[in-house]
Amino acid sequence: MLTQIINARILTPQGWLKNGSVLIRDNKILEVTNCDLPIVGATLIDAKGMYIVPGGVEIHVHGGGGRDFMEGSEDAFRAAIKAHMQHGTTSIFPTLSSSTIPMIRAAAATTEKLMAEPDTPVLGLHLEGHYFNMKMAGGQMPENIKDPDPEEYIPLLEETHCIKRWDAAPELPGAMQFAKYITSKGVLAAAGHTQAEFEDIYTGYYAGYTHATHFYNAMPGFHKRRGYKYEGTVESIYLMEDMTVEVVADGIHVPPTILKLVYKIKGVEKTALITDALACAASDSKEAFDPRVIIEDGVCKLADRSALAGSIATMDRLIRTMVQKAEIPLEDAVRMASETPARIMGVADRKGTLEKGKDADIMALDDDLNVRAVWAMGKIVEGTNTLF
Repeated sequence: MLTQIINARILTPQGWLKNGSVLIRDNKILEVTNCDLPIVGATLIDAKGMYIVPGGVEIHVHGGGGRDFMEGSEDAFRAAIKAHMQHGTTSIFPTLSSSTIPMIRAAAATTEKLMAEPDTPVLGLHLEGHYFNMKMAGGQMPENIKDPDPEEYIPLLEETHCIKRWDAAPELPGAMQFAKYITSKGVLAAAGHTQAEFEDIYTGYYAGYTHATHFYNAMPGFHKRRGYKYEGTVESIYLMEDMTVEVVADGIHVPPTILKLVYKIKGVEKTALITDALACAASDSKEAFDPRVIIEDGVCKLADRSALAGSIATMDRLIRTMVQKAEIPLEDAVRMASETPARIMGVADRKGTLEKGKDADIMALDDDLNVRAVWAMGKIVEGTNTLF
């Protein structure tokens, strides 16, 4: 099947094409061009001058549509994935908060089943924990948190093939060995829920912790102990120039001024946008998988209001927040939602940009940056075809 999107403002790696077109055959981009002439035999879609940009690559998301990936079931996975795809996500790494080993195994089995399907949006499983600093647990379930345990993580990575990222606090006993092992298996190691200072981050980076989990959240900044001042995790990560970060760009987890600061210091190529969304995102649900969590002020919190526990954001909201509140150019906001996370997760050969030969993962945005259509692997996502 041949499809041609015409009359569009298209974001390419070289910049914007005005009045351009994208030619799609089956699940691939056949061509991106500034020629708007209709192709004989192609199904024409008039973008009406809207923005045509790469679909979002979501590397940190716990659920949506009223379901949580910690449930582990195929039904829960499909519902959450569908909800986020309707808001512009076309590639997804389902994320588990600190979980038990049986919960991880159940989610891994479902992930591997979905990854085996043709044209799947599921690219791997992300484990957020459970090797975290208890003092920085935040919204994580404390009963599941512990130090890295090779008797757990080695068998898990030997028996599964879907785990693509695993987060831990680098200051914990055994955390360096953990990072070296998982990265040897091709798994991204990320530093999170941590009290690490510069030596921990520096040593950790060279052990494999090349990415920072929800930057600024669940990690300290510049602080004082008994009259002396110390760098925090935040400043330490800034000093590691090649370390990548992700930010929950809902405007609440990280205020717009700090989003602008991250963009200024780390830049587009080192900053990914994430939702960190819980089950209540993209739904009418008022409940999270964790009964301790409430929704208040447009964000998920622990009921005692001691910590944020996740967001209700979707991919389109991340882009709008960066552009409309943090005053970042649209092309850079989109790249941080697509190209950068694709590169961080090692899938940039087929995801993250609109280029000949890449997967046809595409999002149409109107002038207010609302999603008007989404194509995932060349197929229109149900409920998003308001262009035609």
